[in-house]
Amino acid sequence: MFPLLAFFIFHYVIPATSLNEEGVALLSFKQSIQNSTALNNWNSSDISPCRWSGVQCSDEKVTSISIPNSRLSGFLSLDTGKFTSLRHVNLRNNFFYGSLPVELFAATGLTNLVLSGNSFSGLVPNEIGNLKNLKILDLSQNSFNGSIPSSLLQCTKLKQLFLSQNKFTGSLPDRFASNLVMLQKLNLSFNNLTGMLPIDLGNLSSLQGVLDLSHNFFTGSIPTSIGNLPELVYINLSYNNLSGPIPQNDILINAGPTAFIGNTLLCGLPLKTPCPPDPKPLPYEPAHYPLKNKSSRSRCVVITVVAGTVLGVGLLSVMFTYWYKKVYVYKGGNGVQGSNLEEKSNVRKEMFCFRTDDLESLSENMEQYIFVPLDSQAKFDLEQLLKASAFLLGKSRVGIVYKVALEKGPTVAVRRLEDSGSQRYREFQTEVEAIGKIRHPNIVSLLAYCWCINEKLLIYEYIPNGDLTSAIHGRTEMAYFKPLSWSVRLGIMRGLAKGLAFLHEFSPKRYVHGNVKPSNILLGENFEPQISDFGLSRLAYTTEESLATHLEHSKSSTPQQGSPYALTPINSSIIMSYYEAPEVSKVSKPSQKWDVYSFGVILLEMISGKSPVMQTSSSEMGLVQWIQLSTEVKPLSDVLDPFLVHDLEKKDQIASVLKIALACVHMSPDKRPSMRIVSDSLERLALSN
Repeated sequence: MFPLLAFFIFHYVIPATSLNEEGVALLSFKQSIQNSTALNNWNSSDISPCRWSGVQCSDEKVTSISIPNSRLSGFLSLDTGKFTSLRHVNLRNNFFYGSLPVELFAATGLTNLVLSGNSFSGLVPNEIGNLKNLKILDLSQNSFNGSIPSSLLQCTKLKQLFLSQNKFTGSLPDRFASNLVMLQKLNLSFNNLTGMLPIDLGNLSSLQGVLDLSHNFFTGSIPTSIGNLPELVYINLSYNNLSGPIPQNDILINAGPTAFIGNTLLCGLPLKTPCPPDPKPLPYEPAHYPLKNKSSRSRCVVITVVAGTVLGVGLLSVMFTYWYKKVYVYKGGNGVQGSNLEEKSNVRKEMFCFRTDDLESLSENMEQYIFVPLDSQAKFDLEQLLKASAFLLGKSRVGIVYKVALEKGPTVAVRRLEDSGSQRYREFQTEVEAIGKIRHPNIVSLLAYCWCINEKLLIYEYIPNGDLTSAIHGRTEMAYFKPLSWSVRLGIMRGLAKGLAFLHEFSPKRYVHGNVKPSNILLGENFEPQISDFGLSRLAYTTEESLATHLEHSKSSTPQQGSPYALTPINSSIIMSYYEAPEVSKVSKPSQKWDVYSFGVILLEMISGKSPVMQTSSSEMGLVQWIQLSTEVKPLSDVLDPFLVHDLEKKDQIASVLKIALACVHMSPDKRPSMRIVSDSLERLALSN
């Protein structure tokens, strides 16, 4: 009966309507789905499918089919060749199974194909090479097997390729990196890939973030071309069968040992496994090579001299670096900082001399260092800090951040400030020790600092669980992205509100953070939020010229008792971001209401799961504006992050937090609540449920 009924519907009922060909194709797709409750408004009586859930159009032509997180199940039956303008297909996190139909790759104009988080299996059809305009391909978290099709290399415009957590086997196609040079993100982790790493990996010069090839069965040595990749790319080659010495270039050394663990035959830095010495070369036979013997002997002499010189310089450098001499101990009175430092801390402060140009290399000039602990946790000195294992965490306009694991002590985060000039110690000391006095469970603690003429280090406690941006949106190096539940999100909101309220109301001075955004909100082991980068921009004033300008400005606008005082610089030419209050570019005096606005944007981001800027068909729209417009015409469920669908029993609580967020992002600063009021409101809301 069912085939007869389907035949009757699609040959008599549907033609009786005016539904266009694209709508008929979508209804055919719906018919193949076992659980299609999310598509209830897909009706054959409509003229066009452009108002159907998950369908977007331009000029009455379907451009996007996006139905993620909707519990759709069944075999995928979608003939994209019926859609002449189709650009995006997103069926992420559903329950589709079986192999991919070749008809899926008929839309040659397709730019985004996202099928992650389903149960697809079998081979990826060679017809995928038809998608010459494809920019994003996400097939991760499925059960695809067989080799990665070589036809994929015809998709030369690919920018993001995610094939992780499948069962792909075999080696990567020849010229993999040479063909896909536009790749910005690449994740092939958790597969069964074999063979050697492509020697042309260094051609991926557009990479950003992470190159993740971990948890496979790659063999052989690591290509030296990887050293040509951009500086901030984090390489993850862990848990393979790689062997031989790790190429000694900055990008691999800065990746740290965790990028190479699980490869028992690898050796060399940053691993602690030393490489065996090279075998001695066989001697030449003069009788057989009379013409080459002389030149070979000359080369040997040159190599010996150079090697001896390098070894000698290296030994001297190590001696000067690690066997330092304590040249001065502050006892107060005579030094330029003596008595003042003794009053600030009971810990003895010492000046060290090192031969150093930066944290990794040596220079010809001896520099004087002052290392000052600010917290009882700082039970280490500068020597221990520089001897510890460290690798790069990130880089920004104000400096570089390293993760440093002390041999006998805690793991810390060290920020090396960018320094284009010399700042006097007194000014730097005043600023950094003011920051060091801030102690709150929701604010990252500054443990110590190091100062010299051309080097300034800030040592913070290390927060292990990443930042709020990654927790909301995920990141490519995450093996498994677990979305935050509403209760966890509310806890983060409450902690963040408490931290900002403390800065504004209860700290020794009423401070303004001035740069509140999710990437500056770090998460502890239990997702407790901790605000970082407080006062960092103020310490970026390192040149005498910029410092003088700031001090001149401070004289003309000295804060009165009880008024906000910002440690962040105010510059009328600062680039506006979507977390900044609208008045930032118009007002020179910092306000706590700036932080309130930024906090409101973060709340909206956590509620909606969307980025702070929305990409529309013709332009960009800020998340604040999008939420304000959406809440006027759409129900709350249309604004929520799809991952919160299981928390709809908390919709009244979510709606209340949404109201608080919208109050925080009011255009008028005077009509925004204080952070103390916001914090109290969130506490009452949490206790009432």
